[in-house]
Amino acid sequence: MVGMFALRKKIEDSILTAEILAPSALEQEEVRRIKQQKVIRERNLWDDLPEADEVLVKLAESDELVDSLKDLKFKAEEAKLIMELVETDAINDGLFKQAYTASMDVSKFLKRYEMSKYFKEPYDNEGACLIIESGDEGIYDERWAEQLVQMYIKWAEKQGHNWRVVEKLPLKGSGIKYATLEFESKFVYGYLMGERGVHHMIRASQDGSVSSETSFATVDVIPLFLGSEPDVIIHEKDLVISSLLHSEEDQRRKNPSIHIQHIPTNLTVKSTGKFYKPLLICSNIALLYRLMSHVVSNL
Repeated sequence: MVGMFALRKKIEDSILTAEILAPSALEQEEVRRIKQQKVIRERNLWDDLPEADEVLVKLAESDELVDSLKDLKFKAEEAKLIMELVETDAINDGLFKQAYTASMDVSKFLKRYEMSKYFKEPYDNEGACLIIESGDEGIYDERWAEQLVQMYIKWAEKQGHNWRVVEKLPLKGSGIKYATLEFESKFVYGYLMGERGVHHMIRASQDGSVSSETSFATVDVIPLFLGSEPDVIIHEKDLVISSLLHSEEDQRRKNPSIHIQHIPTNLTVKSTGKFYKPLLICSNIALLYRLMSHVVSNL
């Protein structure tokens, strides 16, 4: 009984939130869409193709958002009707589950919509590339870095984001030296940019003393451009791309590290992972190119 009461409370709270927020949100987005349609009618966008692309992308996003908000209102009304029928014992468990699923979809969408209002920086609506590197203190730092990787993957799965591991260097002892993850969903960069920096984990001392020990791992986040282009153009002629074999193990396995140098700024980015297939090498060159674009644009 307690479980059923808790589920009903979640559904009712979600319906109430939708009734408060959805109408005004839909009205605002429809006004925004009308303004964008007016821009298309009044301007000769053929004279400025980059601006035309930007306007059309924004209009498509508005159309999608308006349709999503209309669908959200329908789901909330459906869930509300089912909950009214609950009082008469006129529904079965299947319909109740349907109401719960619909209400959770409504709640998740509204949370994302409200959060998106805070994303005002240039790349906030892009995907994200996450680079995690362990500290230099040994196995516990390496295990902590691996835990961070799993944490971000679980977060992405829970949020329904597309993700993949681009590069990962595992070590003995179930840890990693570093890993690179890509999240190919909108606004992920806006969500994750606050993760940039050093992450600490405090653990009990291994010698049994009352003192504690700390593990370290660094996290960097760069935008993964999904639809828009970066606001800086890097010409191929200005890049020097090279691969090096550092250690004896690299030479034995022929695992090169990839370096990209931007000649005008003398900036260099590199990836020192182990590549066993040409496809992975190409993938990492593309990743480094994006990183270079991000670095140069912030000079």
